[in-house]
Amino acid sequence: MGKKTKIFLYALAGLFLLIQIYPMEQPEVTDVNPDDLLKNVDISENVASMLKSACYDCHSNESTYPWYANIAPVKWWIYDHINQGREDLNFSVWNTLSKADQAEALDDIATAVMEGEMPLKPYPITHPKAKLSEEDKQAISDWTEILAEKLFE
Repeated sequence: MGKKTKIFLYALAGLFLLIQIYPMEQPEVTDVNPDDLLKNVDISENVASMLKSACYDCHSNESTYPWYANIAPVKWWIYDHINQGREDLNFSVWNTLSKADQAEALDDIATAVMEGEMPLKPYPITHPKAKLSEEDKQAISDWTEILAEKLFE
């Protein structure tokens, strides 16, 4: 190994260590969510399980962080996705949403799941239980439609 290669590798290792101290606040996690969707809405165990495994890490206050979620630059990507996911839809505050916002969220859920936009493509690679079959997608879509109809009865 040449001298320039060694210097480059040491610099790269130093940079990797240096970015570990860059401060970034981990999104807060709590399992005390009285307004949570699953606690307040009639939902089958099957659909609830799918939502928990495919959606809740990014779309609730109940995120579970894998070991690599504390290593930059991966943590930056994960934290950003969780913050963005919660901003777009947070199941933990479901009961605080208006019926119109809930209906819109349900429509967005069905569309995102049926079109394969959610869960994000890389997510099921490290979370195999999050992989949704066509049957699973249809079950979620059907559930969203039924719940949306119930909102305005």
